[in-house]
Amino acid sequence: MYTIQTNQSGTRSLQISDEHLTTIRKYGLLDNLTDSNGFVDENVLEKLKLNIRSLIAADTGDIKDLLTLCIDVVYHDNMKAFGLQKLMELYDEWCISH
Repeated sequence: MYTIQTNQSGTRSLQISDEHLTTIRKYGLLDNLTDSNGFVDENVLEKLKLNIRSLIAADTGDIKDLLTLCIDVVYHDNMKAFGLQKLMELYDEWCISH
């Protein structure tokens, strides 16, 4: 289990599991998410949410892992652009070791 900070002051955080990170990899959720500048803002978070909605709408199989990721991380009240940046950093580090 990993903890990411979701705001600059450090008063909010989220718990991220290996299962969450595996789901991100499975669906390629962070691939090509940011523009060429690499800046993560609320528009990038909204883009991620829209991409996930499209996947859910189009998928007829078992997407329980994707729904769990939505509930636990992406649509969590604490998730903001800062948190998404930290999630992306954690994911990059996790991919190196897995």
